[in-house]
Amino acid sequence: MRISIFAFRYYFLMGKITAVANQKGGVGKTTTAINISASLAAAEKNVLLIDTDPQGNSTSGIGLDKDSLEGSLYDLYTESKTLDEVIRQTNLPFLSIIPSNIELIGAELELTGKDNRELILKNAIEPIKHRYDYIFIDCPPSLSLLTLNALVAADSLLIPMQCEYYALEGISMLLRTFNLIKNSFNPSLEIEGILLTMFDGRNTLANQVSDELKKHFGDKVYKTLIPRNITLAEAPSHGKPVILYDSRSKGAQSYLDLAKEIMENEARIG
Repeated sequence: MRISIFAFRYYFLMGKITAVANQKGGVGKTTTAINISASLAAAEKNVLLIDTDPQGNSTSGIGLDKDSLEGSLYDLYTESKTLDEVIRQTNLPFLSIIPSNIELIGAELELTGKDNRELILKNAIEPIKHRYDYIFIDCPPSLSLLTLNALVAADSLLIPMQCEYYALEGISMLLRTFNLIKNSFNPSLEIEGILLTMFDGRNTLANQVSDELKKHFGDKVYKTLIPRNITLAEAPSHGKPVILYDSRSKGAQSYLDLAKEIMENEARIG
């Protein structure tokens, strides 16, 4: 009995790894990865953000100069630096990041012939899961080796979606990818939730898409809606999460609400 209790406690002390992914671009994926990480960190949860997109938008959006990194995810993939050498502290005390830049494109080419190449990220971060309450992986908007590594490493998938017609077509393709990876590489992968972004309640189509998603996915659709908000668009150019740029804005409050919803969901499941 002691062993089972220990195992139960150890499991819940391990950081939950969530991939933030959507094969469709322009849906607020990086905005979500940055701001949910920052909002949970503001609640004094230990959070690690991993930028797996060679564009490095999470890296610059959190305040790091992606063109002058001393260590990045590329170095982790190529084993030229250790994990502790590439993790960087951000301006939020409880938020760290593994940054990226354009060099990461080279990792895919260099790893093409490597055995178990889809397991590299999983194996790299497994030893430090216990340091964090939450680990978020910002994925590229494509099904690449980088995205595959992220989904194999993850416990769950968070899907940001803009409420438009083509989003419904895009999610069917994403779900096929999800099922492929779950069946072939990561049987424990689950859908964490579907997040409606850039939402405008005055738009009839937005409400129709929202209703359709709730009909098919039920409580997997977050109650929190992320509105269209100029502050969310401005914050990355200042290298800040929105809660540091303008904490009173609707965008900041919506991601704080999402963080609260995620923590409440975790507490209810636990």
